[in-house]
Amino acid sequence: MSEPIQKRIARLLTKNSRTLSAAESCTGGQISHLLTTVSGSSAWYAGSVTSYATRIKEQVLGVPTRTIREHGLVSSEVAAAMAEGVRHLMNTDYAVTTTGLSEGSDEWGNPEGTVWIGVAGPEGTVTRKYHCDLGRTGNIRRFATVALQTLASYIEKESNK
Repeated sequence: MSEPIQKRIARLLTKNSRTLSAAESCTGGQISHLLTTVSGSSAWYAGSVTSYATRIKEQVLGVPTRTIREHGLVSSEVAAAMAEGVRHLMNTDYAVTTTGLSEGSDEWGNPEGTVWIGVAGPEGTVTRKYHCDLGRTGNIRRFATVALQTLASYIEKESNK
């Protein structure tokens, strides 16, 4: 049986004495839920901001209004800004973020099931676009899992340098 992604992240962070934070929009706390199912997660997981409202992305995470206006909420640029903002806010080594559409579409042409994932860390910030069609609840669960897989890959790549 393979190791659950949240336990893999716990192992990686503990091994390297690193910390993590999250900023979630379309996943609404699912990433935080998965991470906190791991016993001892308070040693490496600082917490999260569930930035469902645009004003929270701007006022709490520091996402520039101009970035949202020019690229839309479901974009690489917003995912990156969210990751950098929550990493700074919580003073952690890494941050993972999601911004997307678990249902419906937006004015930028993003279809239902689209998410942008952001990961920020010592080696910079990366983003990833992902799409699935599993309905609202299924999309939220899948988005959270893919975000954590993206984070784990980032940490592993950095650790191997």
